[in-house]
Amino acid sequence: MPLEQDHLEALIKEAFPDAEIDIQDLAGDGDHYAAHIKSKAFEGLTRVKQHQMVYDALKGKMGEELHALALQTSVPQTD
Repeated sequence: MPLEQDHLEALIKEAFPDAEIDIQDLAGDGDHYAAHIKSKAFEGLTRVKQHQMVYDALKGKMGEELHALALQTSVPQTD
């Protein structure tokens, strides 16, 4: 069963309340997404650690309900 885009965004938002999240359904099937997530929680962390944090936020859905996630993470720019 695919993971609805709203549910994916809610899981990420739960883990990163300050996040700016942009999600695109790549194949129109609810199973292949691209996500760009900006959060202060990523500050000072390696890209690998940032991505691990996002995968942890998905609570085991990666590889089950969600087949593919092209992930970009960053820290918001301060003015």
